Amino acid sequence: MTGVLDTIHIHVNGQARTWRDGGTVADLLQDLDIQTERVAVELNLEILDRAAFGLRRLQNGDRVEILGFIGGGSSY
Repeated sequence: MTGVLDTIHIHVNGQARTWRDGGTVADLLQDLDIQTERVAVELNLEILDRAAFGLRRLQNGDRVEILGFIGGGSSY
């Protein structure tokens, strides 16, 4: 059908979500308004190198965990 996007089912931080087929990890982060410089991404129990975000296409059933870094802390 023209105008209908194919969708897949993924889990993001434990939450089921329907998302567009063919999108990459970088696309997902952009859609979620998450800056790639401040996160680590685990895809199906594999920690991804930041350089791979734009190359790794998400597939039906993928499990994505997005971990954010928080600045600050104590100086010793």
